[in-house]
Amino acid sequence: MLHYAVKLTHTPGEMVEADVVSLRDVGFSDRDILDIVEVTSYYAYVNRIADGLGVPIEPWTSDD
Repeated sequence: MLHYAVKLTHTPGEMVEADVVSLRDVGFSDRDILDIVEVTSYYAYVNRIADGLGVPIEPWTSDD
């Protein structure tokens, strides 16, 4: 799942059906896969909005 999420985040244009099949092969249902895609995509979307607007990093986060 994490490899799928990283690929979707870094190289979304390279996602292929085989990526979805690999998740099914290890037991994820289609609903599970939809949830993985939605959470991964939403997180990327929200971060790009914040970055695009210059929203500063919260003081409780760390760059470490």
